[in-house]
Amino acid sequence: MELRVCQHCYDGTHGNDRKTEITRDMVACAEQIREYKDFINLDAVYITKVEDGEPDDAEALSVVIAGIEGDTVTLRDTQLVIEDADERILVYPEPADILEVLVRNLDQIDQQTRQNVGVELSPEGESMRT
Repeated sequence: MELRVCQHCYDGTHGNDRKTEITRDMVACAEQIREYKDFINLDAVYITKVEDGEPDDAEALSVVIAGIEGDTVTLRDTQLVIEDADERILVYPEPADILEVLVRNLDQIDQQTRQNVGVELSPEGESMRT
């Protein structure tokens, strides 16, 4: 599993507080999943914070989502990539879907351990889930 996020969004330097909170929520969830990954049979959890101009080979799972903005093809800087048991690559480019998948993974881990592994989401993160 690899969560790929924009370093500037994570740091809050884009000036979009909502996106910063959601990005930090995603990273916090992924960090917690990485800590307890063995409970849900994940081999590895990577968290990649990318900046403009970084080489594409920095990803653990080399899949990059693109979109078209005007006349330009742009690469999406936020995505969750998972290789499932059947070796299919699942890509989630939407922040709401990413957060939902990560929280569901935490819920699965929570069922396997006596420790509380949940992450307290920001108000913005919580609003995406409702």
